Amino acid sequence: MNIKSLLLGSAAALIAVSGARAADAVVVAEPEPAEYVKICDVYGAGYFYIPGTETCLRIGGYIRYDIGVGDAASFDGVNNVPDHLDADTNDTYSKNARFTLKTWTGQETELGTLKTYTETRFNFGNNTGDYTDEFAGDWQAHNKGTTLNFAWIQLGGLRVGKDESAFDTFIGYAGNVIQDTIVPYGGFDTNVIQYYFDAGNGFSAVVSLEEGYGDYSIDSYVPHVVGGVKWTQGWGAITGVVSYDSNYEEVAGKVRLDVNVSNELSLWVMGGYGSDDNLGDDPLVGAGGRGMYKQWGGNWAVWGGGTYKFNEKTSFNAQVSYDDWKNLGIAANVAYDVVPGFTVTAEVDYQNVGSDDLNKGWFGADKKSNIGGILRFQRSF
Repeated sequence: MNIKSLLLGSAAALIAVSGARAADAVVVAEPEPAEYVKICDVYGAGYFYIPGTETCLRIGGYIRYDIGVGDAASFDGVNNVPDHLDADTNDTYSKNARFTLKTWTGQETELGTLKTYTETRFNFGNNTGDYTDEFAGDWQAHNKGTTLNFAWIQLGGLRVGKDESAFDTFIGYAGNVIQDTIVPYGGFDTNVIQYYFDAGNGFSAVVSLEEGYGDYSIDSYVPHVVGGVKWTQGWGAITGVVSYDSNYEEVAGKVRLDVNVSNELSLWVMGGYGSDDNLGDDPLVGAGGRGMYKQWGGNWAVWGGGTYKFNEKTSFNAQVSYDDWKNLGIAANVAYDVVPGFTVTAEVDYQNVGSDDLNKGWFGADKKSNIGGILRFQRSF
C-alpha cells in the first residue's frame, strides 16, 4: 500500500512539473513600443524629425508632362523631323516628361538656422531645334541627362553651393508664364557664396559671388559679383540688383516694381540695362552681345505682366517683353487646379526676333515671327 501511494504521488508530481514547463513554453514576450516619426512644424508643413536627431526633413517634388506645338525651329522647341517614308520633313510635337525630387532640411544651432535645399531633375523627351537631317537623331525621344539644379547649405545669412544667380532669384523670375525667357533676363546656373541680410521693416539685401556656367564660367580668380536690395510691404515690393561680369568687365542691372492691386490682381514691371563695350555683337561669333547677366539684345530691355485669380482654382497669367534689338515676346496662359496638387496649364506664346542687321539678330539677318503653345500637366507633392 505504501509503495502504491508512493508511485501515484511520483506520477502526479511529474505531471505537474510537465504542465508547468508546457505553460512556460507558450509565453510570448510583450512587444516593445514603436517609435513613430515626430512632426516638425518649425519650418512649415511637411517637415518631420529624422529619428535620433534634431534635424527636420521635408521631401517633395513634382511630376510634369509638357506637350508643345507650333512653328518648326521656333523658341517653343517643336522639331522639324524627317518623314519615315519619303525623308521629307514634317512637323511634330515636342514632348517632355520630368520627375523632380526636392529635399529641405532645417535645424536650430547656436549660430542660427542651418538649412539645406536640393533639387534634381530627370527628363525624357526630344530636344529642341530644327532637324532636317534624318540621321541627326536628336528629334527622337530619349532619356536626357540628369541635372542638379540646386544643392546649397545655408547657416544664418550665409549660403554656399549650387544655386541660381541672385541676379534672377532675388529680384524674381519674369512672371508665372512657362516661356518667361523669350527675351532673356539673365543667366541662371552657378555655384555661389552669398550673404543675405534682413534689416527689418521690409528691407533686405544680398551679396553674391558667383562662378557662372558654360561659356560664362569665370576664367580667373575674380568671381562674378551680384548685389541687391529690396523693400517689401503689404502693397508689393521694390527691388534692384546690379551685377559685374568679371570675364568681360561689364555691368548690368535690373529694377522691379510689384504691386498687389487687389486680392485677385497682381501686376509687375521690370527694366534692365547693361553695358556691352567688350561683348561681341556678332551673334555668329563670340558672345553675341550677351554675357552672364546681360543676355537681352542691346543695352536695355523691359518686361511686364501680371496674374488675375478668377477663383481659388483658376488664374490667368501674362507677360510681355521687349529689348533694344526690337525682339518681342508675348506669353499668356490659364492655369487650373483640378484638385489640390494637380494643375493643368494651357499657354500660347508669340515671338518676333531677328533683324535686318546681321549684328543685331539672334538668328542672323532673318526676322522671325513664331507662334507656339504648351499644354502642361503637373502633379506637385
